[in-house]
Parts: sequence; structure tokens; C-alpha cells
Amino acid sequence: MDAIKVYLSEHIHPSAMQKLLSRAEVIANFDHPEELDAAIIRVAKMPRSVIEKAKKMKVIAKHGIGYDNIDVAAAKEFGIRVVYTPTANVNSVAELIISLILACKRCIVRADAMVRQDACKQIAPKELTGQELAGSVVGLVGLGKIAQTAGRILRDGFGCSLIGYDPFVSKEQAENLGIKKYDNLEQLLAESDCVNISVPLTDSTRNLISSAQLACMKPTAVLVNAARGGIVNEKALHDALSARQIFAAACDVFEIEPPSADNPLATLDNFIVTPHVGANTDEALYRMGMGVVDDIFRIMDGHEPQYPVF
Repeated sequence: MDAIKVYLSEHIHPSAMQKLLSRAEVIANFDHPEELDAAIIRVAKMPRSVIEKAKKMKVIAKHGIGYDNIDVAAAKEFGIRVVYTPTANVNSVAELIISLILACKRCIVRADAMVRQDACKQIAPKELTGQELAGSVVGLVGLGKIAQTAGRILRDGFGCSLIGYDPFVSKEQAENLGIKKYDNLEQLLAESDCVNISVPLTDSTRNLISSAQLACMKPTAVLVNAARGGIVNEKALHDALSARQIFAAACDVFEIEPPSADNPLATLDNFIVTPHVGANTDEALYRMGMGVVDDIFRIMDGHEPQYPVF
């Protein structure tokens, strides 16, 4: 049997790569798309202009949850299956959300920088006064698997109260998850001590959090976005943080990635920047890598994939 030709946009877990190489020839560029049988995509784009050239391709596998970087409509039009890994990185991203909330509330990054810059001349300086997470009201914008997992940790581990906003989840469903649902986003923001964003990037969620929404938040509030860049308007967030309109914020995702020191948000001492590392744990990489390789093999063997987008 001839080896499957698979385009690989970025690195995958070594175990998944070993499994892939057992049946496939890995192609690191897209110079001859007409020869490819499959593609594994992480953050690279897979637009229509590329898809329409891949005449032999059977499957595009998204190494992760969000597949907004793949033109799914074009793939469907050209008869190419799209698969993804909707549960593989849930724990990893949820744990990063908790880490960022704690880092914001306790000024951890700023404290580290002050010591390294020899700017800390006493213990427990006033400017590093933080906040306890215990007993906080946490607003979950989006109530998917990642938000549910982060919410459970916050509720069970820190005694937080959970409120949520998600037009696609009923009040009864939210209540069953231990979350009080709000139909009004601004009301949720006004009552939250911490706000987590866990929604996909769509036309309806782009700039979902902008100046008007940030103005609703408490001056002591913390905002975390580990979902997608573009959901939180970066200029509006910069303005709100600069004016100390909210206490602190952290983003793992940006409109232009990877983020650079030129991003105005990176100049603020009440903002934490990470370069889209939510799913970047050994365990999550293993699950995502093995998941996409398994589904590529399933489709190439004429079977239904485990996790199809369609």
C-alpha cells in the first residue's frame, strides 16, 4: 500500500508523529497540493484558495477545538472531510484560565518583574496588593466544555459563584451545571468579579467585549480571554486597563499571532500576555495529535471519523 501523503503545518506530539509516519509521508510545505491525501492544521490557515488546489485530498484534520482557520464551506464543496479534537485540550485550557485569573488577582507577573528589575525595596509593597479568589462571582461568557471545566474548578476549589451568558444554552441546562444564566451580557459583566471568555470567533462574537461592555465591569474585576483573538477588542481593553477601569486582564489569544512586544497591551503592568499556549501541554498535545492521526486513518480506510465537523 502506498504511503499517505499528509501536509503537516506545525509540530505534533512525538508519539502522534511516530504513528503518522507508520503509514504516511509527511509533507512540510504546500508546493504540490494536488498530490496530498490529507492535512493536519494547527494555527495555520486553510483557505479556499488552497483547498481548491488539493484535488486528491480526503480530509483536513484540525489539531484543536476551534476550526475558524479552515474554510469549512470550501472543504465541503470540494468533498473534503473536516475533523477536529473537541475534548482533547479541555483540561489544559481550563487550567490555564485558572492560572491567569490567579496571576491577575495576585499581581504575580508584576511582582516577578519588580524583583528582577531591582525595583522592589520592601516586602509586600502596597502596589502589589492583590485580591483573593475565594468566594468571587465568576462570569462565564460561553458555557461550553472548557468553561464548564474551569467553572467546576472555581466553584469546588475556591467556593466561587458561577453566572453565565450563552444564547445557545437554556436556563435549565445552565442550572443543571450549577450556573445561573443571564440573558443580558452587560448585566453579567456588571456583577462579576472575574470574567472568562470561552466562545468561538464568529461574526456575532467579534468585538463581543468592547468599550461599552468593559464600562459595565467593576473596577476590581479581572478579565481573561483564552478563546480567540478578536472577541475582545484590543484597543478598548488597552484603554480600560490604562484608565484602571478594571483591575487586570490576561489574554492568551490575539488578532495578530504570535503577539509581540509592539502590541500596546504588552506595555501595561496590569495585563498578562501569553502566546496561545492554552493547549500547549504534553498531555493535550498527545490527545490532539493521536486524535487527528486516528481520524485521518479512519477516513483513508473508508470508515467514519470519531470527531467530524461534517
